[in-house]
Amino acid sequence: MVVRRDSAVGEQDPGGGKKPAKVAKRVPAKKAAAVKVAAVKAAAKPESPTALVRRARRINRELAEVYPYAHPELDFENPFELVVATVLSAQTTDLRVNQTTPALFAKYPTPEDLAVANPEEVEEILRPCGFFRAKTRSVIGLSKALVENHGGEVPGGLEDLVKLPGVGRKTAFVVLGNAFGRPGITVDTHFQRLVRRWRWTDETDPDKIEAAVGALFPKSDWTDLSHHVIWHGRRICHARKPACGACPIAPLCPAYGEGETDPEKAKKLLKYEKGGFPGQRLKPPKEYLDAGGKAAPPLGAG
Repeated sequence: MVVRRDSAVGEQDPGGGKKPAKVAKRVPAKKAAAVKVAAVKAAAKPESPTALVRRARRINRELAEVYPYAHPELDFENPFELVVATVLSAQTTDLRVNQTTPALFAKYPTPEDLAVANPEEVEEILRPCGFFRAKTRSVIGLSKALVENHGGEVPGGLEDLVKLPGVGRKTAFVVLGNAFGRPGITVDTHFQRLVRRWRWTDETDPDKIEAAVGALFPKSDWTDLSHHVIWHGRRICHARKPACGACPIAPLCPAYGEGETDPEKAKKLLKYEKGGFPGQRLKPPKEYLDAGGKAAPPLGAG
C-alpha cells in the first residue's frame, strides 16, 4: 500500500483544545501502479508556470502536515552557537556536530573565548567532525571577526554574515531564518536533490536554485519550506534509494518510481523518527518529542 496524508495532525479546535490527530489514509497496493501512471503522465505533460506554482505549494502544504514540528536539526542556544554549528556541519552530519559542540561551547562559550583559543586544543575537540583543521581556522576566524567588527555579536544581515570566515549564503540563511526570524532558503544537498526531482527547477547552481524556488513561494514561507524539504530528503526521499512506497506526496511527484515502490519494503528504508530511530538533536524541541521523536545520543554512547 502507498501511504497518503490527507489531513493535518493535531489541529487546534476553536475552543483552544487539540483535535485528535487524523489517521493517514492508506491507498490499496493495487492502486500503487495507478499512482505511478499518474506521476508519469504528469511528468510528460508540459506544466504551465501557474500549474507549477500550485503543485509546488501543495507539496509544501502536504509536507507541513507530515512534519508539523520541522525545525533546524542543529542544537543551539544563541546566534553564535548556531553560526558555529552550521559552519561545522559542512561535509558531516548534524548529529555528529551536535555530539561535538557541547564540549566546544563548554570550554569556549562566547566569541571572545573562541577568538583567543589555542588552535590545537580546538582541533582536538573538532576532530570527530572531519576537516577539523580547516574548521578550526574558520570558527576561530569568525569569532575574531565578530569581536573586532561586531562587538562580539552575530550580525543580523546577509551582507555582514557572508563576510565572516567559513560563512556562505547557505549558512547565512540558516542563521537569519532560525536565529533572527528573517526568511531565507537553505539550499543544501537535500534541498537541491528534491527540488530537481519535483521539477521545480532544473538549475544546478545553488544561487540559481534559491532564486528559482524562491519565486514559487511567498517570502514568509521560505524558512519553513527549507525545513520541510530537508526533513523529507533525510527521512524518505533519499539520494540513492528513495522510499517512494512510503511517500506522502507520491501522486504529486514526477520522479515517483525512481526508488522502492513496494510499501513494506519502502518502510524499511525510513530514517529517524519515521523509522523509529532518534533524530539529529541531543536537545530537540518539545513538539518534536511530543510527536514521538527521540533525542539523539551523546558522543561515545553505545
